[in-house]
Amino acid sequence: MATDPQPEQEQPDVADLSYEEARQELIELVARLEGGQARLEESMRLWERGEALAAHCEAWLDKAEASLGSEATSDEG
Repeated sequence: MATDPQPEQEQPDVADLSYEEARQELIELVARLEGGQARLEESMRLWERGEALAAHCEAWLDKAEASLGSEATSDEG
């Protein structure tokens, strides 16, 4: 049976990543998936990681939007 050409690297927990780190990893991950060179099993792992990264980025953006909204409200008062 063929093995992956690249060994599985320990990935940091998505929750520990900054927005910028998560976004950069997501960009790289999408490029790998679009390249079409990953085996099915690896593609599934990448997809799942990508979903987690996207959700993490969205949560960061939601927090930033809420923070800006609350600052605008307090400035009006």
